[in-house]
Amino acid sequence: MQDRGLDSHWDRRLKSGALQPELTLDLHGHNLDAAYDRLMSGIAQARAMGVRTILLVTGKPRPVEAADRGERRGAIRAKVLDWLAASSHHSAIAAVRRAHQRHGGDGALYIVLKRER
Repeated sequence: MQDRGLDSHWDRRLKSGALQPELTLDLHGHNLDAAYDRLMSGIAQARAMGVRTILLVTGKPRPVEAADRGERRGAIRAKVLDWLAASSHHSAIAAVRRAHQRHGGDGALYIVLKRER
């Protein structure tokens, strides 16, 4: 997925934790199929509501072999970027960034959606 970048105002707010996500999607504890379905339906819901910032809770990534990512801890986090890139929502995503510590740090991501025109 190509990150189109954010202006410095957005990047500063994300890095400082000043941004308050408008929607939270918690995938932690789901299996891969349920996590994928929740992510796709959550982004569709966010777009329908005009939400720009989503906090995606995935759980912390774990250093595991690629072949083991289907069942081990960190499997969801390992798949999220691929899921987003291959989804019908990819063109609506402006950026994906690591969440500030107050919003979950390594266990979460911010998804910033483009403004709908």
